Amino acid sequence: MMSTLQNTKRAYLITGAANRIGRTLALNLAHQASVVVIHYRSSQSAAEELAKEMRDNGTTTFTIAANLESPAEAQNLLKRVWDIAGPIDVLINNASIFETGRLTEISMDDIQRNMMTNAFAPFLLSRSFARLNKDRASAVLPVIINFLDSRITGYDRQHVAYHLAKRALFALTKMMALEFAPNVRANAIAPGLILPPAGKDRAYLEQLKSANPLNSIGSADQITTAVRFLIDNEFVTGQVIYVDGGRHLIGNTYG
Repeated sequence: MMSTLQNTKRAYLITGAANRIGRTLALNLAHQASVVVIHYRSSQSAAEELAKEMRDNGTTTFTIAANLESPAEAQNLLKRVWDIAGPIDVLINNASIFETGRLTEISMDDIQRNMMTNAFAPFLLSRSFARLNKDRASAVLPVIINFLDSRITGYDRQHVAYHLAKRALFALTKMMALEFAPNVRANAIAPGLILPPAGKDRAYLEQLKSANPLNSIGSADQITTAVRFLIDNEFVTGQVIYVDGGRHLIGNTYG
């Protein structure tokens, strides 16, 4: 059964897919996709360039813009995707914002912005996805994959609003797995040191890798491997895969 499912083409929506890990996911998953929808907020040129590359390689690809800080836009995105691309089998909630701010400094606006983009938008998208798939006949069991952060097991004091939102999405993933069953599965990926944040280079990651038990830096391709497992294994739900070289086992205060 597993080999059959691995060969089954699925329809994907990947949020935040124009750049970074989202872009790599779109490219790597394309060969097992019937359609890929690339969501972006403001990176239109990057999204269209990626879509052209994928179409040139034979993948049916669409792009769609939405500001996930807006509850209304998040609420309506799945319906818009359904209208242009048809039913979706895999929802990958990858889009997020990563803002600096300590607990003693952040404002309510900071908290609300991070919670909306990093937790509540994935919730609204996932709930719409579950509703649209509830009575749909499909060759595969639809699945949601949320993107967390391996630091959720510790405390990231330099990025408190972001950290709080990712902890909330961790809890929501478990809730989704229970509430959306048996029609939809929900799992998560918690990356560690994969790509440097904006404004940093690989040397920044090299300075941090000793905090990992494996003393190494991961790759976006290794993220794809974990995502594929969660897509193909239909007996897995409510799980988090930490792709972080063991960093989560330490559970330190970061920053």
